Amino acid sequence: MAALGWLTPRRRSATARSVLAGEASAEAARKTSQELEALAGQAAPAAGSGEPEFPVVGDVEAAAFFDLDNTVMQGAAIFHFGRGLYKRKFFERQELFRFAWQQAWFRLAGVEDPEHMQDARDSALSIVQGHRVAELMTIGEEIYDEYMAERIWPGTRALAQAHLDAGQKVWLVTAAPVEIATVIARRLGLTGALGTVAESVDGVYTGKLVGEPLHGPAKAEAVRALAAAEGLDLARCAAYSDSHNDIPMLSLVGHPYAINPDAKLRKHARERDWRLRDYRTGRKAAKVGIPAAAGVGALAGGTAAAIALHRRRR
Repeated sequence: MAALGWLTPRRRSATARSVLAGEASAEAARKTSQELEALAGQAAPAAGSGEPEFPVVGDVEAAAFFDLDNTVMQGAAIFHFGRGLYKRKFFERQELFRFAWQQAWFRLAGVEDPEHMQDARDSALSIVQGHRVAELMTIGEEIYDEYMAERIWPGTRALAQAHLDAGQKVWLVTAAPVEIATVIARRLGLTGALGTVAESVDGVYTGKLVGEPLHGPAKAEAVRALAAAEGLDLARCAAYSDSHNDIPMLSLVGHPYAINPDAKLRKHARERDWRLRDYRTGRKAAKVGIPAAAGVGALAGGTAAAIALHRRRR
């Protein structure tokens, strides 16, 4: 998301915006981590094919950082959240069409067109502007149950659980709003979440961001800032992602994993002997770097379902 008319002054460099976004996300994540840490032990471990060789049990200076979209969860969290907001009449059908197209373009093209991304961020911020943060958190809990819970990759969740079982902290790192990311982290029993921070005053969204979306280099800055605050040794930490856009974050840690990788990340990982895991069933899709059939079906099916719901109401 981004502020209407692009929230950050042009005189600030992209690097400065990334640092600001990363530091803001790390601060927001630490504020919620104590509550989530208390609940972390309540999540039941997911069934898996066996524990990986890593992590090292008892290494408290290590932690794990997981990308969300198509790494932990099938599809884009912001799209599923948008479906839930549409269901609750936050916006009209034509906005849903545009939002769905933006998400489809991002996933199928494998590139991030600046105009598409800015339009998507502006649309999302205009939707939540004036709403209370507490209201969006409550709705996020409902939307998780409606659209997200069944889309968690069991294999990735087992990897996260292995870190928790080893006594390490586990953080989501995503461009999705930090409030939604925090809900998902809590429901999975993780430590907390780093996400895009939308500005709020007295608990009400202003329609602006702090810095820029937590994407690409900004993710790496958020991980760096959190590691410094938590006293972590990045050389002993792990990071997991599906996207070549997260190479800056993956390159920060001593144990990078490519999960359900796109073509560029797969090539990069093989060249550097990074570990790979692929939990998708569509092998052709995995090779060419687009979502497996289930992911595309979920996108199209979700849009159709939302439109059908709109028609029934009329």
